[in-house]
Amino acid sequence: MALPCSLNRYLLLMAQEHLEFRLPEIKSLLSLFGGQFTNNQETYGKSPFWILTIPSEEIARKLMKRTVCAKSIFELWGHGKSPEELYSSLRNYPVEKMALEFLPFEGKVNLKKPQHIFSVLEDYGLDPNCIPENPHNIYFGRWIADGQRELIESYSVKKRHYIGNTSMDAGLSFIMANHGKVKKNDIVFDPFVGTGGLLIASAHFGAYVYGTDIDYNTVHGLGKASRKNQKWRGPDENIRANLRQYGLEKYYLDVLVSDASKPSWKKGTYFDAIITDPPYGIRESTRRTGSQKEIQKGIEKCPESHVPVSLNYHLSDMFFDLLNFAAETLTLGGRLVYWLPVYTPEYTEEMVPWHPCLKLISNCEQKLSSHTARRLITMEKVKNFENQDQYSHLLSDQFLPYQGHNSFREKYFSGITKRIAKEEKSSQE
Repeated sequence: MALPCSLNRYLLLMAQEHLEFRLPEIKSLLSLFGGQFTNNQETYGKSPFWILTIPSEEIARKLMKRTVCAKSIFELWGHGKSPEELYSSLRNYPVEKMALEFLPFEGKVNLKKPQHIFSVLEDYGLDPNCIPENPHNIYFGRWIADGQRELIESYSVKKRHYIGNTSMDAGLSFIMANHGKVKKNDIVFDPFVGTGGLLIASAHFGAYVYGTDIDYNTVHGLGKASRKNQKWRGPDENIRANLRQYGLEKYYLDVLVSDASKPSWKKGTYFDAIITDPPYGIRESTRRTGSQKEIQKGIEKCPESHVPVSLNYHLSDMFFDLLNFAAETLTLGGRLVYWLPVYTPEYTEEMVPWHPCLKLISNCEQKLSSHTARRLITMEKVKNFENQDQYSHLLSDQFLPYQGHNSFREKYFSGITKRIAKEEKSSQE
C-alpha cells in the first residue's frame, strides 16, 4: 500500500504531567530541528490533544526522539465532534493524498508486523468525575512515533548510584535539557552541579558536560551517604560513575570545586547551554567563600589568614551572578535554564531577574507547597556581553522587588510552622 503524502497536520498526544512545561518543550524542540510552532486551533492548553502544523514527517520523528512531555504523534487524516463530522472530514481528505477511496484499505492486514498503524482517539474532556456520554472530539490518523517517556523510568533517581538530598527528578532533568535545546557535541555547564543529575540528561542527548560546586565532599563523592541504611558513600558513588552507569562516560569532561560567586574563567564564550538548579537554602545552604574582613561586625574575629571562610550567599546576588556569568560565557543563541524559588503570595513576573544580553523564553511554575513554588526560567543569549552590561540590572525596577526573595527560606519555614499550628488547632477542636 502506498503511503499517503503528508498534509503536515499532526495530532500530538501529550502526557498529563508538568502541564506548564509542555508547550515550551515542544516549541524549543521544533526550533532546534528547523520547525516553528504554529497551531491550527487552541488545543495546546490543558488538553492532551494538540493539532500542530509541522514542516515534515522527518521533523516530527526528530521531535519524538527528544520529547518527554508527549506520548505519541499521528499524521492527522480527519477529526470531528461526532462520527458524522469525522466521516465528512475524512471524505474531504484529498484523494490524491490518500490514494484511496474512503478508507477501503487494500492488501492484507498484519497485526503482528504492520507496515502502518491507524488509530482512532476520542477526547472525553479533563474531568474524570464527569465523563460525557459522547466524546467532545474524535481524531483519526496514522501513527508516526512515540515520545521518550520511558527515559523517566530508566533514568530514575531510585536506580542511580550516586544521589543527594537535592538530586533532580529524571523527568524534569530531561525537560530542562530540552528547554535548553541541548544537542549532540554541545558543551553544557552546571555551576551548582551537586550530584550531577542534570549532566546525565544532557549527556544522554550527546552533549559534553562539565560542572562545578562549592562542596568538596559532594564533588568528590566523599562523606556520609544520602541513602537510608547506608553510612558512607562507596567508591562508585560519584558523578563520573553515574555517567558510566548509563554508558555516557565519554561525554564527561570534569567537575571541579569552585565558588559560583567568584568564577575563575578567562573572558570568552565556552558553553552552548548552562543548565542548573541553584540552592535555595532549604535542603542545601546557599554559601560562598570570603575572607574574615567580610564577616559582619559584632562577631568575634580570628586573626587574618589566607584560609577562606564560608559566608551567606543572598539569593538575589546568586541569580544576578548567574545571569552575568551566562551572558559572558554562553555562545550567541545559547540558553540558560535554571530554577527560581518564589514565595507565591508575593510573586509577580516583574521579580524574575533580567539581563540586557539575555531574552526570556519561558517561565513555568512547579508548586512546592500552598505558599511556595519554583519557576523554571529559560533565557537565550541575544547579544554579546560588554563591560557596561555587568551592572545594568541594578538600574532596573525589578532589582529591588527581587531582593525580597532573599528571605525565601524564612518565609518557607514560616508557612510550614503556620500550617502545623493550624492542623494542631483543628485536631483539638
